[in-house]
Amino acid sequence: MNINFSAFPATIDILHLGLGISALLFLVLFLTKKKSSTNEAADETMDAVVEQSVQQPVKEAPKAAQLKEATPDAALQLLTLLQQDARFIDFIEEDLTGYSDADIGAAARVVHEGSKKTLNTYFTFEAVRSEDEETRITLPEGFNASEVRLTGNVVGDAPFNGTLVHKGWKVSDVKLPKLVEGHDTSIVAPAEVEL
Repeated sequence: MNINFSAFPATIDILHLGLGISALLFLVLFLTKKKSSTNEAADETMDAVVEQSVQQPVKEAPKAAQLKEATPDAALQLLTLLQQDARFIDFIEEDLTGYSDADIGAAARVVHEGSKKTLNTYFTFEAVRSEDEETRITLPEGFNASEVRLTGNVVGDAPFNGTLVHKGWKVSDVKLPKLVEGHDTSIVAPAEVEL
């Protein structure tokens, strides 16, 4: 079959322009009709999913833990008290390489006694667990994970059976001294000048 290109019109008349526009219009209608029938099927599927989800209770996702920002004032105040009673920061910052073990032990005794005095003055401590250490205990389902840290071969779900290695400590009361308005808590040990 031979096509004679000279037989095609050199200009487009109104009739051919109308036919071309009609063809494009029918193509657009065909595509939108097909798309709308696809959308109807998708809508029916969505309706079925929504209906099914209404029948089944929805499990709520656990809420993300809210982090609260701690102000450093209380920690700095505690460091100040440990420095006053136990010379704690002086001991920690000291280079101990030139001292004998006996000298370090004597200094550690002073730091220990002063630190114990400070902590017992301003804090009341209690054991987290009342059982004796090295006894077997059972942690039921829903135990407080902030009070008990599991170690060793932790597999599965509670209840857990294990040996109490350390009773743990919790603070039941804090009695830090009140601070004067405008006090700079970042100065944990002021410089000393003897006159």
